[in-house]
Amino acid sequence: MTIPRVLGRTGSINVRKVLWTLDELGLAYEREDWGQGFAPTNDAKFVKLNPNALVPVLVDDEGSLWESNAICRYVATGTPLYPDARRPRAIVDQWMDWQATELNTAWRFAFSGLVRKTRGFGDKRRIQASVDAWNVAMGLLDARLVDTGAYVTGEQFTLADIVLGLSTHRWLHSPIARVEWPALNDYYARLSQRPAFRKWALPEVP
Repeated sequence: MTIPRVLGRTGSINVRKVLWTLDELGLAYEREDWGQGFAPTNDAKFVKLNPNALVPVLVDDEGSLWESNAICRYVATGTPLYPDARRPRAIVDQWMDWQATELNTAWRFAFSGLVRKTRGFGDKRRIQASVDAWNVAMGLLDARLVDTGAYVTGEQFTLADIVLGLSTHRWLHSPIARVEWPALNDYYARLSQRPAFRKWALPEVP
């Protein structure tokens, strides 16, 4: 069995989800830089692995796999990070899917305009609307953490905390006006005790 390869630059939050998961589980892997500033993802070799031409991609003996949350689930299956029981697993999936849809949609315009400096994302009113939506979404997460008192799905650290932990890091380190959510600050402090989180909670880059 060969060591799996992760294709993608560490500047990508979606790549870091996968790397944190692998390191959290102590799994061996190799990583190759692809994407912005490195090998282009529109290269025919890469497109053959992921027709969307996006990072990350995981390549192992079974072939290639893309979409960061799917990769995280794949490598964590059979471990405490992704419970076997139907209901607990559904709760993990619920919060992972919320991160990928509602939360990402909220921050996208503000982050693209303020951090990535992407052309077409400079409208100040739309940036503010995105910041407001981002704070509202993080308030929803804060309320959940008030209820659980620990991690997103309860007392146990799971995959949901990997994807939402990096999202919390992005929110805390982006140049925006933030609402003060105490449970989120406590959550971030708990995550910061984990070596794999400290390794991949990198400075936010475009």
